[in-house]
Amino acid sequence: MRSIDLASRSGAVLRRALQAQQLPRSSRQYSSVSNLPPTYEKLHTKYTEVRRVLGAQRLTLAEKILYSHLDNVEEGLLTNTNNGRDIRGKANLKLKPDRVNMQDASAQMALLQFMSCNLPQTAIPASIHCDHLIVGSKGAEDDLKAGIETNHEVFDFLESAAKKYGLDFWAPGAGIIHQTVLENYAVPGLMQLGTDSHSPHAGGLSTITIGVGGADAVEALVGAPWELKAPKILGVRLTGKLSGWASPKDVILHLAGLLTVRGGTGYIVEYSGPGVETLSATGMATICNMGAEIGATTSIFPFTDASSRYLIATNREQANKNAALLQSFPGAGASEDAYFKFKADEGAEYDQLIEIDLCKLEPHLNGPATPDLSTPLSQFKATVKEQQWPEKLSAGLIGSCTNSSYEDMTRVESLVKAAEEAGLKPKADFYITPGSEQIRATLERDGTLETFTNAGGILLSNACGPCIGQWKRQDNVEKGTLNAILTSYNRNFRGRNDGNPDTLNFLASPELVTAMSYAGSTTFNPLTDSLTTPDGKEFRFPEPNGLEGPKTPFDGGRDVFKVASQPPSPDVEVAISPSSERLALLEPFDAFPESDLSGLRVLVKITGKCTTDTISAAGPWLKYKGHLGNISANTLQTATNAETGEVNAAYDLDGSKHTIPELAKLWKEKNQPWLVVAEHNYGEGSAREHAALQPRYLGARIIVCKSFARIHETNLKKQGVVPLTFANESDYDKIAAGDEVATIGLYEMLQNGGQGEVKLRVTKKDSGEEVIIPVTHQVTKDQAGFILAGSALNLLSKGAQA
Repeated sequence: MRSIDLASRSGAVLRRALQAQQLPRSSRQYSSVSNLPPTYEKLHTKYTEVRRVLGAQRLTLAEKILYSHLDNVEEGLLTNTNNGRDIRGKANLKLKPDRVNMQDASAQMALLQFMSCNLPQTAIPASIHCDHLIVGSKGAEDDLKAGIETNHEVFDFLESAAKKYGLDFWAPGAGIIHQTVLENYAVPGLMQLGTDSHSPHAGGLSTITIGVGGADAVEALVGAPWELKAPKILGVRLTGKLSGWASPKDVILHLAGLLTVRGGTGYIVEYSGPGVETLSATGMATICNMGAEIGATTSIFPFTDASSRYLIATNREQANKNAALLQSFPGAGASEDAYFKFKADEGAEYDQLIEIDLCKLEPHLNGPATPDLSTPLSQFKATVKEQQWPEKLSAGLIGSCTNSSYEDMTRVESLVKAAEEAGLKPKADFYITPGSEQIRATLERDGTLETFTNAGGILLSNACGPCIGQWKRQDNVEKGTLNAILTSYNRNFRGRNDGNPDTLNFLASPELVTAMSYAGSTTFNPLTDSLTTPDGKEFRFPEPNGLEGPKTPFDGGRDVFKVASQPPSPDVEVAISPSSERLALLEPFDAFPESDLSGLRVLVKITGKCTTDTISAAGPWLKYKGHLGNISANTLQTATNAETGEVNAAYDLDGSKHTIPELAKLWKEKNQPWLVVAEHNYGEGSAREHAALQPRYLGARIIVCKSFARIHETNLKKQGVVPLTFANESDYDKIAAGDEVATIGLYEMLQNGGQGEVKLRVTKKDSGEEVIIPVTHQVTKDQAGFILAGSALNLLSKGAQA
């Protein structure tokens, strides 16, 4: 792939959103409706079936969309649900998504798995977005050129796979997956899977979008139903209207503080109330994006006038008309239930309800090290001093997939212009990341970017960059140096942004990040504090003021960054070099033995937060996402040993000390299967399935902990690793590194399709004493089949070939 000039790809025509959403021709057999577009034909017909099965039962918006994507409506809603009265948290929904969206880091493994199925094309539309592998450093043009040169092998692989299988390909520099999906593929009522935990961003346009691992994506790509335990519904009722410095970002920062990183697990977060009507579509998307930080399955807003305006502004007027047509299209029966409305039914009930008065909401800052440590701005200065966090701000970074909308950037622009008139420049390094080429081009057209660069801001490429650890700092802050940064990003785990565990990242709105960057201080409060101008005057920032969207439709940007769409080309050879250090074809995992497991050893007992960053670090390791053997060298390398307090330390049975991945590799070579013991919310964070693939590759058979994050628990089962939780959390103290473990009842449970109890027989390494530990599981019938086969891919590839 050539440098920035990627252009002269034959047949690269921008596929309009509705065309990209179209289902395979076979889907039309489900529909008896003749004058709705294909996707809405299927949705309307399935919805009519849902109403027939559930009668007058009140449904939330999330339930309407989710249940209308069931492969078999009656079976899905009535099996083990008390005749449809207890669906939430009980039913195993087998769903048929409309499309799959993949970012470049996760797309590599997803496509390698799909290739193993030997199919000529995907069963549903899909897209690839090259956004994760570009390092933010000097500026957009230099960084993009360097990124393409460094990663050309991966980009060539992805582009050739897109051509072979007929996928949409978004080249490096085109934009971040979530913003690009919002602009092009998000349509009210659709269901999408995305191989990234922040895929729910599209919920801002009433689209059910769920973050998944690559194996889940492959299920959908081969046309198999995708299984999900029916989520509970957490309702958030918004009243009032935001004003002053409060922004949509503050809604989710406040909510994260209320619910913690585990509070949304097993839930879809659905927003309602009069306050919803006051938010922009991109503001709603920001809120949905960070629903991942509370562990939610996804988040969704109703379709509003702002949603309609956004579709029109992004040159999708037909999609807007189609949404209006669907809502007015009559179904069976004469009641209002016959119409598919993009809002909850009157009287729909929520499993939990939280009310937020937007009028009373103040700006928040969340962090450091976790996105749920929420502090109101009015209390932040005192908290900084109390916690002895750095008062000097070393960098402010705005943009990303979470907060790079036209509204965000023009609100920031109003602050920068006011500061410029006063003769002020940012005291901290100031970085700007546009979410897409469409956003960048529109901001350039309207003069916003010039305002930022004139102020000394560094414009980065339309890519993830510093948000995911792809940041080469220019301020000489060395690893181990305590410092503070402010970002408008979504996640702030230790070491995530620059690889320095002593960089404290506080999440805030772009407006707050900008104002505090001018002060160069974490204790500055723009609502109450002033800055001194060069001529000695006192300057106070005005309240931010921006535009919901551009006065004219968005500018599509440079042609080189527009989507390449093409029909499948079977003769295209997928580009993988046999000697590649970055890409390698997959070997199938071994099947589960025809007995309970025995002879396992505890590799390491982990304490504290163990995120997917902990299990499989990003940053420089992203280059090995397509090579399972190479990337496995980072497995659990930042985990804390519960028995010694050391990071990345594990001890062999003879007492010799190793890093955790070194010991795992050593045991793999000795054919010594192992397990990990951990605490709460194991696998919190990203959707990256490498956090499940790597331990499996190195010999893990079980993970036992106090609780799991949703996506990671599913990813483990898809790769043949059994996730078990302590029935009694205190039993965590009864098991130690090096102990020998055997399962009791596990094989029988798997044979019985997930039915049955499981226990662990633990033989203490030092004393030989035996301890029986009861454990629980959430294994379904299909998942039991995956585990017995060795992985979901083993089962899917057999089915596809058949």
